[in-house]
Amino acid sequence: MTIDRRRFLKSAAAITAATVVTGCAKSQQGDNQSTPLASQGKSVMGLAVPAMDVVRVGFIGVGQRGSGHVKHLCHIEGVEIKAICDTDQLMLEKSINYVVEKGLPKPTAYTGSDKAYLDMLARNDIDIVIISTPWRWHTPMSVETMESGKHAFVEVPAATTMEECWQLVNTAERTQKNCMMMENVNYGRDELMVLNMVRKGVFGELLHGEAAYIHDLRWQMKEIDRSTGSWRTYWHTKVNGNLYPTHGLGPVSQYMNINRGDRFDFVTSVSSPALGRAAYAEREFPAGHERRSLKFTAGDMNTSIIKTVKGRSIMVQHDTTSPRPYSRHNLIQGTNGTFAGFPNRIALEDVPPAIAKIYQQQYEAEVAAWESAGSQGRKPHMQNFHRWDHDMEKWRAEFDHPLWQRMGEEAVRNGGHGGMDFIMLWRMIYCLRNNEPLDQDVYDAAAWSSIFPQSMASVADRSNSKTIPDFTRGAWQTGKPLGIVS
Repeated sequence: MTIDRRRFLKSAAAITAATVVTGCAKSQQGDNQSTPLASQGKSVMGLAVPAMDVVRVGFIGVGQRGSGHVKHLCHIEGVEIKAICDTDQLMLEKSINYVVEKGLPKPTAYTGSDKAYLDMLARNDIDIVIISTPWRWHTPMSVETMESGKHAFVEVPAATTMEECWQLVNTAERTQKNCMMMENVNYGRDELMVLNMVRKGVFGELLHGEAAYIHDLRWQMKEIDRSTGSWRTYWHTKVNGNLYPTHGLGPVSQYMNINRGDRFDFVTSVSSPALGRAAYAEREFPAGHERRSLKFTAGDMNTSIIKTVKGRSIMVQHDTTSPRPYSRHNLIQGTNGTFAGFPNRIALEDVPPAIAKIYQQQYEAEVAAWESAGSQGRKPHMQNFHRWDHDMEKWRAEFDHPLWQRMGEEAVRNGGHGGMDFIMLWRMIYCLRNNEPLDQDVYDAAAWSSIFPQSMASVADRSNSKTIPDFTRGAWQTGKPLGIVS
């Protein structure tokens, strides 16, 4: 594709200005653009682009997230890092130096202003752009990337308003470019194992899921001039809802074939009082400090309930303020039993034969020990669905996802949230190099991100339900469920 650089820069600047202003205006209250809009191009459901021998990559943002992506891609075959853009000169130089230290060609640096990335997008030798910037830039940068003829890979959430969700969908359909929200949790070992179990019917017909992002991040309030807390703190003063829904919701959505056989219908949401951050600021900052003057509006705990078109329910929670252990929850319940995470545990009625054999052996050993002890106390019972099984090793031996079996050791060695970041990036590159559809598409990005604004709209409306639009425009009914790749 040949790009008229002057025309692109002019149109891209206009898109940025309009989108950022709109996003800032609407993010404070949520909006309800639930009616499907007219398509501006054909569906990108199952989009597979021509195989790339080498995937040429550009980066926008190499702070805490983007720098990790740079490091991982240096260890994946078939990748060329062509350019890196960041307004933070220190982080920019660190990432460029890392690439050079690995013996790879030096990427071109773009910096100097918030719009420096537009010069990078005007290049014709970049295939994909990885966007790891503050949330308000996710949608405009993704839109501009697709408009420039490149595929967009954006950090979570992909959008913060319903208008932005539709912008992503419309642009992807019009340009026929991928827009993948990089939900790394979908590539965690446990999440992949559960997906494999769901596909094998281990839990029966699915009924209910639970997802969460519970992570005490109050310490980020001390990041004043740089890093995530320098901008993320202020979101807690602008909105009241689920600010970060996709980590838990992504895996559950894949279990339930959301947008590929089922879809979200509506959501209702409630928030607790917003007390924790103000108390933390008063305790940790001196009198007169700017953090102590902030008025926090986001409830410490938000709980949202999603109903799907097929009648399933999903509970999604968000709490980055309370002093409690980390949890993404990750529960899936079916007619034959349940998996629940943090800690991992399983309870089934009809147990797979290989696991049933292990249960029988364990039971016989427990009975023998009981008898040898003179039949003291209560006689052991066979493991069943009335108690949790916390031992995951036998389940992993039987149901570990083929992708983790293949890449797990390398993923752990390269790191990134236990290896999930590396596997996500490896899988992205593999699909692009082999003419395969990505595991997540723009419809997933829009639907999962839409819980951000729609939870806010529900909270503001006495928790009345808000419609989640059909971003696929009906294609969900025939969309192919995500398979178990080998």
